[in-house]
Amino acid sequence: MGTATVAGTTRPATRPAFVLLGTVQSTLIFTLASLSVPLPRIGREFALGRADLILLSAAYGLTFAGLLLFGGRLSDRYGGRRLLTAGLLVLAVASAVAPFAPGYGTLLAARFAQGLGAALVAPAAMAVLRALFPSPAAYGKAMATWGGLSMLGATAGTLGSGVISSLASWRWSFAVPLAVTVAALTLAPRLLPPTPPAPLRTQPALDLPGAVLATAGITLASYGLVLTDAHPWGSATVLVPLLTGLALLAAFVLAENRARDPLLPPRFLLDRRRALGLLAIVLTAAASATTFVLLSLHLQEERGFSAIQTSAAFVPFAVALIGSGRVAGALIGRYGPRAVTAGGLSTGAAGLALLAATGLDTHIPYAYGLLPGLLLLPAGAAASFAGAAVLATDGVPPERTGLAGGVLNTAMEFGPTVVFAALLTLGSDASSFAATATAFVLVSVLLSFKK
Repeated sequence: MGTATVAGTTRPATRPAFVLLGTVQSTLIFTLASLSVPLPRIGREFALGRADLILLSAAYGLTFAGLLLFGGRLSDRYGGRRLLTAGLLVLAVASAVAPFAPGYGTLLAARFAQGLGAALVAPAAMAVLRALFPSPAAYGKAMATWGGLSMLGATAGTLGSGVISSLASWRWSFAVPLAVTVAALTLAPRLLPPTPPAPLRTQPALDLPGAVLATAGITLASYGLVLTDAHPWGSATVLVPLLTGLALLAAFVLAENRARDPLLPPRFLLDRRRALGLLAIVLTAAASATTFVLLSLHLQEERGFSAIQTSAAFVPFAVALIGSGRVAGALIGRYGPRAVTAGGLSTGAAGLALLAATGLDTHIPYAYGLLPGLLLLPAGAAASFAGAAVLATDGVPPERTGLAGGVLNTAMEFGPTVVFAALLTLGSDASSFAATATAFVLVSVLLSFKK
């Protein structure tokens, strides 16, 4: 493999290492979306009810989002590459077990375990990325590209799951994360730079009370919100986990304010640029997830599309996403991350408004009704993600890169759950798109002010 010499030292060449890390990051989100289309087939095969399917769909995301902050702390304490390897091992084993699951229980446990592995991998990959690009300018450029990888993974997961479930068994959906994790475990020692653990005197404490409160709070609150898809908001089934999760999160905030070395330092979120960047990530991820779910149902239930036709309908979305992502880095270099994020949100808002106005009208052909929104939304979302990722990590010291990765990925995973559950209360798909477009515009306006 090629190497690059910097200041008298030799380290792995950055391009293949970045490709490896980027592929891993995209695969984490691919795995999240990989069961979205074939879920009804799994339900028929295992004779599952709606509640079981909801839990199966959410299992990966629950452990992924719930453990990300603790995964970031472990990465900062023990070194990014070491945690990356551990997480890849967990993800590989779970992905190998899942396709051979004889029943619901085994498959559910494998999905929970996949989320655990992903929660270790995601922040660790960002810590390794920081070691790969030690200069702030190079790291900023890398993050501009990194920001769009999650959306690319989600799009690939949605498209791939439809094709795989139509041409073969849903069990083949696990072949992608298994192949990628095995390849990453093989290539990481040769391609990735070492990230030694912090010296003992500077190692952050594990903050186990904070980790337990954050993990339990995020998991329970997310689960309660997911259940709103099948149960009314006022039911005990929803309220018990939701309110318990919120109470634990409140206790987490109080505990962090008193902790000597908190899992999530409160001041970390007080930076205005970082807070707006994270908010933009939440909204962009939520808009993408909402669009995939609502339009997948619309196309199959109201327009009579097959699974493959539904996947094909999102191909323009993927093309626009990739095209916008390729130019986002250059735009950030020229105009700055705040301007690119604001412009991306405005463009995405236009796409959402078109989906609300014409996309759901079955009398309007796909090419005139849905297609314009499916081009504008990803074009704006890719730019927004790229700029917001730079805003969210700008100025973070190297020893807190795992923390930044945990917070950024938590926004990607927990945010869509919260926003999507809130949108369900609006009663119509058009209202959901319109409300999200309004939120995009508001954050874009806030980003336009320098102070």
